[in-house]
Amino acid sequence: MKKLFYLSVLVYALSFGLQSCNNGKTYAEMKEEEADAINKFILENDIKVISEKEFIENDTVTEENEFVLFDKSGVYMNIQYRGDGEILKEGRYNISSRFLEVCIEDVSDLGISAGDTLTSNWYSPYSENFLLTVGSSGSYSASFTDQAQSAMYENYSTSAVPSGWLVPFAYLKMKSYISAPPSEEIARVRLIVPHSEGTSVATQYVYPCYYEITYDLN
Repeated sequence: MKKLFYLSVLVYALSFGLQSCNNGKTYAEMKEEEADAINKFILENDIKVISEKEFIENDTVTEENEFVLFDKSGVYMNIQYRGDGEILKEGRYNISSRFLEVCIEDVSDLGISAGDTLTSNWYSPYSENFLLTVGSSGSYSASFTDQAQSAMYENYSTSAVPSGWLVPFAYLKMKSYISAPPSEEIARVRLIVPHSEGTSVATQYVYPCYYEITYDLN
């Protein structure tokens, strides 16, 4: 596994554009390959996929290796621990997190292989901090803060939090613990995020990622 130098990747992407960076493949072909990679990951990891209807009927709880598929976004989510606080209401919140990002598809143009760890702050002295805004209609948006200490900003040169990271907030019961290492007390999820809900580079090159993320309310 290896960590990529994403600043160079972004320059490369801007220089050559989407089509040339994917050997002339159409967007439809790239999406089909992405879907195949996700299905392969699910099979190889013995993941059980449930519908949103089943998820709601189960009181928005998932079992150990059970992921709910959200049809609108294409994000798969497993809640390892939802927290013992409250679901966030309309307002703005400071969130800190720990995360692991793994690519689950070969991307030859970037020298990435399925299973490569792209970035992580799991054991960093710094958490990944972002400002979350919950809208009146239940919408979610967020921007990374503390950019000098942000692993995501360092690798992707953008303050935008991937929309896939925000999907769990509708179901997590947030509470402030302010714990430095990952802890069983902190809300924690596993996600499979398609390119459309992922980072700027994932969107550019059409590849999905697997995430493990904790969320701590500051």
